[in-house]
Amino acid sequence: MRQSKLFTKTTKNLSKDEKSVNSRLLIKAGFFDKLMAGAYSYLPLGFLVFKKIENIIREEMNGVSAQEILLPSMNPRKLWETTNRWRYKEIFKLKNRKGQDFALGWTHEEVVTPLVKKHVHSYKDLPVAVYQIQNKFRDELRTKSGLLRGVEFMMKDLYSFHKDEKDLNKYYEKVKKAYFRIFKRCGIEKETFLTLASGGTFSKYSHEFQTLTFYGEDLIYVCPKCKIAINKEIIEKQKYRCPECNSKKLEIKKTVEVGNIFKLKDRFSQAFDFNFRDKDGKEKKVLMGCYGIGLGRLLGTVVEVCHDDKGIIWPKEISPFPIHLIALGETKKVKEKAEKIYKDLQKAKIEALYDDREDKSIGAKFTDSDLIGIPVRIVVSEKTLKNNSFEVKKRNEKKIKLMKLTSLEKYVKKYIK
Repeated sequence: MRQSKLFTKTTKNLSKDEKSVNSRLLIKAGFFDKLMAGAYSYLPLGFLVFKKIENIIREEMNGVSAQEILLPSMNPRKLWETTNRWRYKEIFKLKNRKGQDFALGWTHEEVVTPLVKKHVHSYKDLPVAVYQIQNKFRDELRTKSGLLRGVEFMMKDLYSFHKDEKDLNKYYEKVKKAYFRIFKRCGIEKETFLTLASGGTFSKYSHEFQTLTFYGEDLIYVCPKCKIAINKEIIEKQKYRCPECNSKKLEIKKTVEVGNIFKLKDRFSQAFDFNFRDKDGKEKKVLMGCYGIGLGRLLGTVVEVCHDDKGIIWPKEISPFPIHLIALGETKKVKEKAEKIYKDLQKAKIEALYDDREDKSIGAKFTDSDLIGIPVRIVVSEKTLKNNSFEVKKRNEKKIKLMKLTSLEKYVKKYIK
């Protein structure tokens, strides 16, 4: 993509309301635009990052034998009354011209349970796992921290259906591992802790995935030895001890929740009378699990973790582009060489953001490059061309290398693998 054709621009003008790191940097760098509190427009660079996160999640969910579906956002009131959740204040509610009531979904157990019930009748039909990636709506009292808490947000919600607890537990552990692969690919695995949380009336615990960040809304108690954490809501129940080694030497950390997994058991199958026949012909209730990741929240959390005082530092796999190509100077020689490099990269199917802007100073180009945060910056200038070379710098390093132009494609291909 040519930066001169990018309709969005970096900006220095920010509202005083933007306190969090992720909202300030993503707006300044031109990735997002704030429509209102808790609702953001994805701009071209931001949407590229979003799609890469979405693809990582899709690959990992497909890898645990989940099938992708897409459910309606608007749900009839009777489904929510069936589970006694219509009373929840978090639901956005609306009426049609006939006076019928509907909910805008902030979760989809009420829709997916009766849907799967239509197709599952025997133990031979189980297990089943389905997921979607869809926008959700939640009437938040406090919308804050940029993408970390919104009223409209993109969510991956997975629902699994099982014949017994052994099968549910086995799948639950499989998804738990898939979540850590997702966070590793998004560059935040080291800062993310598996955290014990309340299991409600369904099970002893559920699990959250909590990532360290100064602007996080949660507090967790971390065992440095076992690398497991406890949510503050259940730490008293644990007697302020690690559930693994029983140590009381726990560290208190500020975090944001980037994912959760929950054993619903028969909470929703009871409500919808969802049964199956076992191998002896007896009717039993289907057991369920649910597993959520907010894509926007994950994106915002990555920025909270991966930045410095100059801007964003995107992890390689979710960066909008792997390469930021910058032409410095307006001489014919520089322009021609930069154009050739850009076209050669395109032919090699290597994505690059090409800063071909002629109305920006060298300083402005470098400032924008640091703010946008693409992992590798390649510079072509009169100085580099004198040595038949290009300048390369990784965003997370200070060191600048001078490399021969003949090795450019080889270097880039090796880097992006």
